[in-house]
Parts: sequence; C-alpha cells; structure tokens
Amino acid sequence: MFKKILVAEDMDSINQAVSLVLKDLGITEVVHVQYCDQAWLKAKRAIQDNNHFDLLICDLSFKQDYRDEKITSGQELISILKNEDPNLKVIVNSIEDHPQTVRDLWNSGNIDAYVCKDRNGLKDLKEAIKAVSKNKKYNSPSIEKALKQKNLLSLNEFEISIVKYLSNGYTQDEIERELKKKNIKPSSRSAIEKRLKELREEFKANTNPHLIGIMKDLKLI
Repeated sequence: MFKKILVAEDMDSINQAVSLVLKDLGITEVVHVQYCDQAWLKAKRAIQDNNHFDLLICDLSFKQDYRDEKITSGQELISILKNEDPNLKVIVNSIEDHPQTVRDLWNSGNIDAYVCKDRNGLKDLKEAIKAVSKNKKYNSPSIEKALKQKNLLSLNEFEISIVKYLSNGYTQDEIERELKKKNIKPSSRSAIEKRLKELREEFKANTNPHLIGIMKDLKLI
C-alpha cells in the first residue's frame, strides 16, 4: 500500500471525505493542497529531498480566485509532475466524465486510474487506490460505461490541436508553426485548411467560430 500521498483538490468537503478513505486504508502521510501551483511545489520539494510522493490523487478543474496561478488545471499538473517524476502513480478523481476527456488522459499514459465523483465515488476511489497499489489500472463503473458508448465521437491530436489554437486566436500560419514545434503531423497549411473544412461539414458549422462553439459545448476541446 502507498505510504505518502499528495491530494490536489480545491473543495474542503471532498478533501475531508478523501481523508476518511485514506485513513480507513491505513495511510497516514497525506498532504492536501487546494492549488495546482502549490501541489507542484510540494512535489518538487519532495523530489529534492529524495522523499517522493507515491501517489497523486487529483481533480481536473480548480476554481480560480484572487491567486495568480501558473498551472490552472489538473490535467496540466499531472503532465508536469509525471514528466518530473515518472514513477509517480496518478488517480484522477473528478466530476468530469466526458469520454473524450477520459480517453485523452488515458492516451497520455500519465494516469493509472480514473474515478468519477458520483454517489459511489468514495467507494470507487478506495477500490482505485487498492488496484493502483498493485500496479493495476482502474476505471470506476460509470467511466467504463461512458467509454463504451456506441458511436462515440473521438478526435485525434491533430484535430483537437488545430481547433484549440484557432480558439486561442492563432492564425493558420501560426498553427502550422506550433504543430511543427510539437511534431504533430500533418502540420502543413493545406492540411489544416482541409481538416477545418471537413470538421465544419461534420459538425454542421457555418464558420470557424461556430465550429469552436459547438466543440466547446460538446467538451471536445
């Protein structure tokens, strides 16, 4: 079983509930943080002290307040910490159950379990911790059900990237440069134009802003 756990969660009530689950499992060394930057600093210090965290339990969304945070999402935090400590185990504990989000996280190779915060969430979290401690993967039943939906729309990295960049105000020339920097293929201007046209047709969008709005509503970006 894990000995040292970092919990990144901004809701007090969830932190209290997670604490009870960990206590029931006999885990006593637990650090709770409510900000992603704070989680990164705690993990960084643990690495420097050669006293690494064994497990990160992380939400995906963190409500912004007066603090100016550099890391604003659990997904970004997970990516950064896994890059710095590849042996860190990660359990996502989130209300977010959109199949595209779940699939993207699993495809990243950065997580070991995905638990949905529903009425059985704490029970599923306990099962996830036990499974991951034995080097097994885990999805809560509601997540498994979401992933098994028929006719599930899924976009690849290229498609998601070009629409995300477009939504952030990048021109197609700038998108081409960014794709090349990240070695995302295809990356040519012609390929970007062609795929955007196809996506507008597939989503029945009249313009690129219309396409962005539809994909945001569907939580595809």
